[in-house]
Amino acid sequence: MAKIPVVGFVSLGCPKALVDTERIVTELRARGYRIGTSYRDADLVIVNTCGFVNEAVAESLEAISEALAENGRVIVCGCLGGRHEADGSNFVMNRMPKVLGVTGPDQVDEVLRMVEAHLPRPHEPWGDLVPAAGVRLTPKHYAYLKISEGCNHHCTFCVIPNLRGTLVSRPIGDIVREAENLKAAGVKELLVISQDTAAYGVDSLYSISFANGRPVKTRLLDLCQELGRLGIWTRLHYVYPYPSVDEIVPLMADGLILPYLDVPFQHAHPRVLKAMKRPASAEKNLERIAAWRAVCPDITIRSTFIAGFPGETEAEFEYLLDFLREAQLDRVGCFAYSPVDGAAANDLPGALPDEVREERRCRFMEVQAEISAEKLRRKIGTVEDVIIDEYDDEAGLAIGRTKADSPDIDGKCYVETLTPYQPGDIVKVRITGSEEYDLVGTPDAEIASR
Repeated sequence: MAKIPVVGFVSLGCPKALVDTERIVTELRARGYRIGTSYRDADLVIVNTCGFVNEAVAESLEAISEALAENGRVIVCGCLGGRHEADGSNFVMNRMPKVLGVTGPDQVDEVLRMVEAHLPRPHEPWGDLVPAAGVRLTPKHYAYLKISEGCNHHCTFCVIPNLRGTLVSRPIGDIVREAENLKAAGVKELLVISQDTAAYGVDSLYSISFANGRPVKTRLLDLCQELGRLGIWTRLHYVYPYPSVDEIVPLMADGLILPYLDVPFQHAHPRVLKAMKRPASAEKNLERIAAWRAVCPDITIRSTFIAGFPGETEAEFEYLLDFLREAQLDRVGCFAYSPVDGAAANDLPGALPDEVREERRCRFMEVQAEISAEKLRRKIGTVEDVIIDEYDDEAGLAIGRTKADSPDIDGKCYVETLTPYQPGDIVKVRITGSEEYDLVGTPDAEIASR
Protein backbone atom coordinates (compact mmCIF):
# COMPACT_ATOMS: atom_id res chain seq x y z
CA MET A 1 0.00 0.00 0.00
CA ALA A 2 1.43 3.37 -1.02
CA LYS A 3 2.50 5.66 1.78
CA ILE A 4 0.19 8.64 2.29
CA PRO A 5 2.22 11.86 1.85
CA VAL A 6 2.46 13.99 5.00
CA VAL A 7 2.61 17.80 5.14
CA GLY A 8 3.72 19.61 8.30
CA PHE A 9 2.62 23.10 9.26
CA VAL A 10 3.98 26.07 11.17
CA SER A 11 1.42 28.87 11.36
CA LEU A 12 2.45 32.30 12.67
CA GLY A 13 0.78 35.69 12.92
CA CYS A 14 -2.76 36.99 13.35
CA PRO A 15 -6.15 35.25 13.10
CA LYS A 16 -6.36 36.23 9.41
CA ALA A 17 -3.20 34.20 8.76
CA LEU A 18 -4.66 31.34 10.81
CA VAL A 19 -7.72 31.31 8.54
CA ASP A 20 -5.39 31.05 5.52
CA THR A 21 -3.70 28.09 7.19
CA GLU A 22 -7.08 26.45 7.85
CA ARG A 23 -8.01 26.85 4.18
CA ILE A 24 -4.72 25.29 3.03
CA VAL A 25 -5.03 22.40 5.50
CA THR A 26 -8.63 21.82 4.40
CA GLU A 27 -7.62 21.65 0.73
CA LEU A 28 -4.69 19.35 1.48
CA ARG A 29 -6.91 16.99 3.44
CA ALA A 30 -9.45 17.02 0.60
CA ARG A 31 -6.69 15.97 -1.80
CA GLY A 32 -5.67 13.05 0.39
CA TYR A 33 -2.63 14.42 2.19
CA ARG A 34 -2.12 13.73 5.88
CA ILE A 35 -1.22 16.61 8.20
CA GLY A 36 1.85 15.84 10.28
CA THR A 37 2.50 16.70 13.91
CA SER A 38 6.29 16.89 13.86
CA TYR A 39 9.15 17.73 11.53
CA ARG A 40 10.26 14.11 11.59
CA ASP A 41 7.08 12.56 10.15
CA ALA A 42 6.50 15.27 7.51
CA ASP A 43 7.56 14.86 3.86
CA LEU A 44 7.65 18.65 3.59
CA VAL A 45 6.76 21.61 5.81
CA ILE A 46 4.75 24.75 5.06
CA VAL A 47 5.59 27.87 7.12
CA ASN A 48 2.85 30.52 7.08
CA THR A 49 4.70 33.69 8.02
CA CYS A 50 3.94 37.10 9.53
CA GLY A 51 5.71 40.29 8.48
CA PHE A 52 3.79 43.02 10.28
CA VAL A 53 6.48 44.21 12.72
CA ASN A 54 10.22 43.56 12.93
CA GLU A 55 9.80 41.10 15.82
CA ALA A 56 7.37 39.08 13.69
CA VAL A 57 9.81 39.12 10.76
CA ALA A 58 12.55 37.78 13.01
CA GLU A 59 10.24 35.07 14.39
CA SER A 60 9.22 34.04 10.88
CA LEU A 61 12.81 33.81 9.63
CA GLU A 62 13.72 31.77 12.70
CA ALA A 63 10.81 29.40 12.06
CA ILE A 64 11.86 28.94 8.41
CA SER A 65 15.44 28.30 9.47
CA GLU A 66 14.33 25.74 12.05
CA ALA A 67 12.10 23.95 9.54
CA LEU A 68 14.97 23.78 7.05
CA ALA A 69 17.31 22.39 9.70
CA GLU A 70 14.81 19.82 11.05
CA ASN A 71 13.13 18.77 7.80
CA GLY A 72 14.90 20.35 4.82
CA ARG A 73 11.91 20.60 2.48
CA VAL A 74 10.11 23.88 3.16
CA ILE A 75 7.49 26.01 1.39
CA VAL A 76 6.95 29.56 2.66
CA CYS A 77 3.70 31.52 2.39
CA GLY A 78 2.00 34.42 4.16
CA CYS A 79 2.75 38.09 4.66
CA LEU A 80 6.54 37.85 4.83
CA GLY A 81 6.51 35.63 1.76
CA GLY A 82 4.93 38.51 -0.16
CA ARG A 83 7.62 41.02 0.77
CA HIS A 84 10.08 42.15 -1.91
CA GLU A 85 13.35 44.06 -1.87
CA ALA A 86 13.83 47.40 -3.62
CA ASP A 87 15.18 45.57 -6.69
CA GLY A 88 12.06 43.41 -6.89
CA SER A 89 13.67 40.23 -5.57
CA ASN A 90 11.94 38.19 -2.88
CA PHE A 91 12.83 39.06 0.72
CA VAL A 92 12.62 35.47 2.02
CA MET A 93 14.30 33.82 -0.96
CA ASN A 94 17.27 36.15 -0.64
CA ARG A 95 17.77 35.02 2.96
CA MET A 96 16.65 31.40 2.71
CA PRO A 97 17.59 30.24 -0.82
CA LYS A 98 17.15 26.55 0.09
CA VAL A 99 13.35 26.76 0.47
CA LEU A 100 11.32 24.92 -2.18
CA GLY A 101 9.15 27.92 -2.95
CA VAL A 102 7.79 31.21 -1.62
CA THR A 103 4.39 32.85 -2.06
CA GLY A 104 2.45 35.64 -0.39
CA PRO A 105 -0.75 35.80 1.69
CA ASP A 106 -4.15 34.57 0.52
CA GLN A 107 -2.61 32.48 -2.27
CA VAL A 108 -3.98 29.07 -1.41
CA ASP A 109 -3.95 27.79 -5.00
CA GLU A 110 -0.29 28.71 -5.44
CA VAL A 111 0.65 26.93 -2.19
CA LEU A 112 -1.21 23.82 -3.34
CA ARG A 113 0.54 23.97 -6.72
CA MET A 114 3.92 24.08 -4.97
CA VAL A 115 3.03 21.17 -2.69
CA GLU A 116 1.88 19.02 -5.60
CA ALA A 117 5.01 19.89 -7.60
CA HIS A 118 7.22 18.46 -4.83
CA LEU A 119 4.81 15.93 -3.30
CA PRO A 120 2.29 14.57 -5.82
CA ARG A 121 -1.29 14.34 -4.58
CA PRO A 122 -2.55 10.85 -3.63
CA HIS A 123 -5.90 11.25 -5.43
CA GLU A 124 -8.55 13.72 -6.45
CA PRO A 125 -10.55 15.40 -3.68
CA TRP A 126 -13.42 13.45 -2.12
CA GLY A 127 -16.10 15.20 -0.09
CA ASP A 128 -16.03 12.68 2.76
CA LEU A 129 -12.38 13.32 3.60
CA VAL A 130 -13.03 16.66 5.31
CA PRO A 131 -15.99 18.13 7.22
CA ALA A 132 -18.16 20.77 5.54
CA ALA A 133 -16.80 23.36 7.97
CA GLY A 134 -13.24 22.61 6.89
CA VAL A 135 -10.26 21.76 9.07
CA ARG A 136 -9.87 24.33 11.85
CA LEU A 137 -7.05 24.98 14.29
CA THR A 138 -9.18 26.78 16.88
CA PRO A 139 -11.14 25.01 19.66
CA LYS A 140 -14.36 23.43 18.41
CA HIS A 141 -16.66 25.98 20.04
CA TYR A 142 -15.42 29.13 18.29
CA ALA A 143 -14.11 30.00 14.85
CA TYR A 144 -12.73 32.96 12.92
CA LEU A 145 -14.79 34.03 9.91
CA LYS A 146 -12.77 36.10 7.42
CA ILE A 147 -15.02 38.28 5.25
CA SER A 148 -12.49 40.11 3.08
CA GLU A 149 -8.84 40.37 2.18
CA GLY A 150 -6.60 43.43 1.84
CA CYS A 151 -7.11 47.07 2.78
CA ASN A 152 -7.63 50.37 0.96
CA HIS A 153 -5.99 52.51 3.66
CA HIS A 154 -2.37 53.55 3.56
CA CYS A 155 -1.59 54.14 7.23
CA THR A 156 2.00 55.26 7.48
CA PHE A 157 2.91 52.75 10.20
CA CYS A 158 1.54 49.74 8.30
CA VAL A 159 2.66 47.65 5.31
CA ILE A 160 -0.37 45.35 5.15
CA PRO A 161 -1.68 46.79 1.83
CA ASN A 162 1.74 46.11 0.31
CA LEU A 163 1.57 42.52 1.54
CA ARG A 164 -2.12 41.66 1.13
CA GLY A 165 -3.23 44.14 -1.54
CA THR A 166 -6.34 46.30 -1.72
CA LEU A 167 -9.76 45.36 -0.35
CA VAL A 168 -11.42 42.30 -1.89
CA SER A 169 -14.72 41.30 -0.23
CA ARG A 170 -15.92 37.71 -0.21
CA PRO A 171 -19.38 36.98 -1.68
CA ILE A 172 -21.92 37.26 1.13
CA GLY A 173 -23.53 33.96 0.17
CA ASP A 174 -20.22 32.14 0.61
CA ILE A 175 -19.70 33.71 4.03
CA VAL A 176 -23.20 32.82 5.25
CA ARG A 177 -22.83 29.25 3.96
CA GLU A 178 -19.50 28.91 5.79
CA ALA A 179 -21.07 30.29 8.97
CA GLU A 180 -23.93 27.78 8.72
CA ASN A 181 -21.46 24.92 8.28
CA LEU A 182 -19.52 26.11 11.31
CA LYS A 183 -22.68 26.21 13.42
CA ALA A 184 -23.59 22.69 12.26
CA ALA A 185 -20.10 21.57 13.34
CA GLY A 186 -20.74 22.80 16.88
CA VAL A 187 -19.36 26.33 16.77
CA LYS A 188 -21.03 28.60 19.35
CA GLU A 189 -19.12 31.82 18.62
CA LEU A 190 -18.11 33.44 15.34
CA LEU A 191 -15.28 35.97 15.32
CA VAL A 192 -15.69 38.13 12.21
CA ILE A 193 -12.30 39.36 10.97
CA SER A 194 -10.68 41.20 8.06
CA GLN A 195 -8.25 44.08 7.65
CA ASP A 196 -11.14 46.59 7.57
CA THR A 197 -14.44 44.97 8.53
CA ALA A 198 -16.55 48.14 8.24
CA ALA A 199 -15.48 48.53 4.59
CA TYR A 200 -16.96 45.16 3.62
CA GLY A 201 -18.51 45.49 0.16
CA VAL A 202 -16.98 48.86 -0.75
CA ASP A 203 -14.96 47.25 -3.55
CA SER A 204 -18.11 45.78 -5.12
CA LEU A 205 -20.17 48.96 -4.61
CA TYR A 206 -22.39 46.97 -2.22
CA SER A 207 -23.65 44.82 -5.07
CA ILE A 208 -26.68 42.57 -4.67
CA SER A 209 -25.90 38.93 -4.00
CA PHE A 210 -27.80 35.97 -2.57
CA ALA A 211 -27.79 34.23 0.81
CA ASN A 212 -30.06 31.19 1.12
CA GLY A 213 -31.92 32.40 -1.96
CA ARG A 214 -32.57 35.86 -0.52
CA PRO A 215 -31.21 38.92 -2.35
CA VAL A 216 -28.95 40.85 0.03
CA LYS A 217 -26.44 43.66 -0.37
CA THR A 218 -22.75 42.97 0.03
CA ARG A 219 -22.34 45.23 3.07
CA LEU A 220 -21.73 44.79 6.78
CA LEU A 221 -25.28 45.60 7.92
CA ASP A 222 -26.79 42.88 5.73
CA LEU A 223 -24.08 40.42 6.71
CA CYS A 224 -24.71 41.03 10.42
CA GLN A 225 -28.44 40.54 9.90
CA GLU A 226 -27.80 37.22 8.15
CA LEU A 227 -25.35 36.02 10.80
CA GLY A 228 -27.79 37.13 13.50
CA ARG A 229 -30.31 34.62 12.16
CA LEU A 230 -28.01 31.76 13.23
CA GLY A 231 -28.64 32.33 16.93
CA ILE A 232 -25.00 32.00 18.01
CA TRP A 233 -22.55 34.58 19.33
CA THR A 234 -21.20 36.83 16.58
CA ARG A 235 -18.33 39.19 17.45
CA LEU A 236 -16.95 41.95 15.18
CA HIS A 237 -13.23 42.71 14.97
CA TYR A 238 -11.17 45.39 13.16
CA VAL A 239 -14.05 47.82 12.66
CA TYR A 240 -13.02 51.31 11.58
CA PRO A 241 -15.24 54.05 13.14
CA TYR A 242 -17.13 54.91 9.96
CA PRO A 243 -20.64 56.45 10.19
CA SER A 244 -22.01 53.22 8.67
CA VAL A 245 -21.11 51.40 11.88
CA ASP A 246 -23.90 53.37 13.59
CA GLU A 247 -26.36 51.10 11.72
CA ILE A 248 -24.86 47.99 13.33
CA VAL A 249 -25.24 49.06 16.97
CA PRO A 250 -29.08 48.67 17.05
CA LEU A 251 -28.57 45.02 16.05
CA MET A 252 -26.41 44.66 19.17
CA ALA A 253 -29.09 46.29 21.32
CA ASP A 254 -31.60 43.79 19.88
CA GLY A 255 -29.35 40.83 20.67
CA LEU A 256 -28.75 39.73 17.07
CA ILE A 257 -24.96 40.09 17.39
CA LEU A 258 -22.78 40.57 20.46
CA PRO A 259 -22.58 44.12 21.88
CA TYR A 260 -18.85 44.25 21.14
CA LEU A 261 -16.85 46.43 18.77
CA ASP A 262 -13.12 46.15 18.17
CA VAL A 263 -12.20 49.62 16.83
CA PRO A 264 -8.49 50.35 16.17
CA PHE A 265 -8.32 54.07 17.03
CA GLN A 266 -4.46 54.04 17.26
CA HIS A 267 -4.21 57.62 18.61
CA ALA A 268 -6.26 60.70 19.50
CA HIS A 269 -4.22 63.80 18.77
CA PRO A 270 -5.22 65.39 15.41
CA ARG A 271 -1.65 66.00 14.23
CA VAL A 272 -0.53 62.47 15.06
CA LEU A 273 -3.63 60.96 13.42
CA LYS A 274 -2.89 63.01 10.31
CA ALA A 275 0.73 61.82 10.33
CA MET A 276 -0.56 58.26 10.65
CA LYS A 277 -3.06 58.89 7.81
CA ARG A 278 -5.86 57.58 10.00
CA PRO A 279 -9.55 58.36 9.38
CA ALA A 280 -11.74 60.43 11.77
CA SER A 281 -10.61 62.53 14.73
CA ALA A 282 -10.66 62.26 18.51
CA GLU A 283 -13.63 64.61 18.83
CA LYS A 284 -15.73 62.70 16.32
CA ASN A 285 -14.70 59.41 17.90
CA LEU A 286 -15.80 60.59 21.36
CA GLU A 287 -19.14 61.69 19.91
CA ARG A 288 -19.55 58.38 18.13
CA ILE A 289 -18.70 56.37 21.26
CA ALA A 290 -21.29 58.35 23.24
CA ALA A 291 -23.89 57.76 20.53
CA TRP A 292 -23.17 54.01 20.45
CA ARG A 293 -23.56 53.79 24.22
CA ALA A 294 -26.83 55.73 24.07
CA VAL A 295 -28.27 53.12 21.69
CA CYS A 296 -26.68 50.08 23.36
CA PRO A 297 -25.64 50.79 26.98
CA ASP A 298 -24.07 47.32 27.34
CA ILE A 299 -21.72 47.74 24.38
CA THR A 300 -18.08 46.80 24.94
CA ILE A 301 -15.57 48.85 22.97
CA ARG A 302 -12.05 47.51 22.59
CA SER A 303 -9.24 49.30 20.81
CA THR A 304 -5.52 49.41 20.16
CA PHE A 305 -3.17 52.38 20.28
CA ILE A 306 0.41 53.22 19.37
CA ALA A 307 2.62 55.12 21.81
CA GLY A 308 5.78 56.87 20.73
CA PHE A 309 4.90 57.46 17.08
CA PRO A 310 7.63 59.47 15.28
CA GLY A 311 7.36 63.13 16.24
CA GLU A 312 4.89 62.51 19.08
CA THR A 313 5.52 65.18 21.73
CA GLU A 314 4.94 64.79 25.44
CA ALA A 315 1.95 67.13 25.14
CA GLU A 316 0.47 65.02 22.33
CA PHE A 317 0.93 61.90 24.40
CA GLU A 318 -0.81 63.55 27.37
CA TYR A 319 -3.62 64.46 24.96
CA LEU A 320 -3.92 60.76 24.17
CA LEU A 321 -4.10 59.91 27.89
CA ASP A 322 -6.84 62.53 28.35
CA PHE A 323 -8.77 60.93 25.50
CA LEU A 324 -8.39 57.55 27.16
CA ARG A 325 -9.75 58.88 30.46
CA GLU A 326 -12.72 60.51 28.74
CA ALA A 327 -13.54 57.65 26.36
CA GLN A 328 -13.51 55.05 29.17
CA LEU A 329 -12.93 52.20 26.72
CA ASP A 330 -13.57 48.72 28.04
CA ARG A 331 -10.70 46.73 26.54
CA VAL A 332 -7.48 48.36 25.34
CA GLY A 333 -4.09 47.29 24.08
CA CYS A 334 -1.10 49.54 23.40
CA PHE A 335 2.06 48.98 21.39
CA ALA A 336 5.27 50.96 21.49
CA TYR A 337 5.84 52.19 17.94
CA SER A 338 7.85 49.68 15.91
CA PRO A 339 9.62 50.89 12.75
CA VAL A 340 8.43 48.21 10.35
CA ASP A 341 10.61 47.81 7.28
CA GLY A 342 8.93 49.55 4.34
CA ALA A 343 6.54 51.66 6.43
CA ALA A 344 6.30 55.32 5.38
CA ALA A 345 6.38 56.45 9.02
CA ASN A 346 10.03 55.46 9.23
CA ASP A 347 10.89 58.50 7.11
CA LEU A 348 9.04 60.95 9.36
CA PRO A 349 11.17 63.28 11.50
CA GLY A 350 11.36 63.00 15.27
CA ALA A 351 11.96 59.28 15.80
CA LEU A 352 11.88 58.59 19.55
CA PRO A 353 14.36 56.43 21.47
CA ASP A 354 13.27 52.90 22.35
CA GLU A 355 13.17 53.70 26.07
CA VAL A 356 10.84 56.67 25.53
CA ARG A 357 8.45 54.63 23.41
CA GLU A 358 8.35 51.83 25.98
CA GLU A 359 7.98 54.27 28.90
CA ARG A 360 4.97 55.87 27.23
CA ARG A 361 3.44 52.47 26.52
CA CYS A 362 3.76 51.57 30.20
CA ARG A 363 2.22 54.88 31.31
CA PHE A 364 -0.64 54.37 28.89
CA MET A 365 -1.38 50.88 30.21
CA GLU A 366 -1.23 52.12 33.82
CA VAL A 367 -4.04 54.58 33.05
CA GLN A 368 -6.05 51.90 31.25
CA ALA A 369 -5.51 49.39 34.07
CA GLU A 370 -7.25 51.78 36.48
CA ILE A 371 -10.14 52.28 34.04
CA SER A 372 -10.48 48.54 33.44
CA ALA A 373 -10.33 47.67 37.14
CA GLU A 374 -13.08 50.18 37.97
CA LYS A 375 -15.30 48.98 35.11
CA LEU A 376 -14.94 45.37 36.23
CA ARG A 377 -15.67 46.29 39.87
CA ARG A 378 -19.02 47.63 38.72
CA LYS A 379 -19.91 44.17 37.39
CA ILE A 380 -19.78 42.59 40.87
CA GLY A 381 -23.26 41.40 41.73
CA THR A 382 -24.45 41.23 38.12
CA VAL A 383 -25.28 38.04 36.22
CA GLU A 384 -23.34 37.53 32.99
CA ASP A 385 -23.52 34.98 30.20
CA VAL A 386 -20.17 33.18 30.10
CA ILE A 387 -18.99 30.85 27.34
CA ILE A 388 -16.76 28.15 28.79
CA ASP A 389 -13.34 27.58 27.21
CA GLU A 390 -11.98 24.92 29.58
CA TYR A 391 -12.62 23.17 32.89
CA ASP A 392 -10.00 22.39 35.54
CA ASP A 393 -11.33 19.37 37.44
CA GLU A 394 -8.68 19.47 40.17
CA ALA A 395 -9.24 23.15 40.94
CA GLY A 396 -13.02 22.97 40.53
CA LEU A 397 -12.77 25.89 38.18
CA ALA A 398 -14.31 26.63 34.80
CA ILE A 399 -12.53 29.26 32.72
CA GLY A 400 -14.55 31.23 30.24
CA ARG A 401 -15.39 34.62 28.79
CA THR A 402 -18.26 37.06 28.99
CA LYS A 403 -19.79 38.70 25.93
CA ALA A 404 -17.27 41.49 26.55
CA ASP A 405 -14.25 39.25 26.03
CA SER A 406 -12.76 37.88 22.83
CA PRO A 407 -10.41 34.88 23.06
CA ASP A 408 -6.68 35.45 23.51
CA ILE A 409 -6.87 39.27 23.60
CA ASP A 410 -9.34 40.13 26.38
CA GLY A 411 -9.98 39.05 29.94
CA LYS A 412 -11.35 35.82 31.39
CA CYS A 413 -14.05 34.85 33.85
CA TYR A 414 -13.06 32.25 36.46
CA VAL A 415 -16.14 30.31 37.53
CA GLU A 416 -15.89 28.46 40.84
CA THR A 417 -17.94 25.29 40.32
CA LEU A 418 -17.82 21.52 40.67
CA THR A 419 -19.98 21.10 37.59
CA PRO A 420 -17.71 19.81 34.80
CA TYR A 421 -18.80 22.23 32.11
CA GLN A 422 -17.66 21.52 28.57
CA PRO A 423 -16.07 23.99 26.13
CA GLY A 424 -18.87 25.87 24.40
CA ASP A 425 -21.33 25.65 27.29
CA ILE A 426 -22.91 29.03 27.97
CA VAL A 427 -23.50 29.52 31.68
CA LYS A 428 -25.20 32.29 33.63
CA VAL A 429 -22.66 33.41 36.20
CA ARG A 430 -23.10 35.74 39.17
CA ILE A 431 -19.98 37.89 39.43
CA THR A 432 -18.49 37.82 42.94
CA GLY A 433 -15.13 39.49 42.42
CA SER A 434 -12.86 41.22 39.95
CA GLU A 435 -9.19 41.75 39.21
CA GLU A 436 -7.39 44.16 36.91
CA TYR A 437 -8.65 42.51 33.74
CA ASP A 438 -10.53 39.38 34.85
CA LEU A 439 -13.72 38.43 36.68
CA VAL A 440 -14.57 35.76 39.26
CA GLY A 441 -18.00 34.25 39.81
CA THR A 442 -20.22 31.26 40.53
CA PRO A 443 -23.02 29.75 38.43
CA ASP A 444 -26.32 31.53 38.97
CA ALA A 445 -29.40 29.54 39.90
CA GLU A 446 -30.60 29.85 36.31
CA ILE A 447 -28.24 28.12 33.90
CA ALA A 448 -28.48 28.48 30.15
CA SER A 449 -29.03 25.27 28.25
CA ARG A 450 -26.06 23.63 26.69
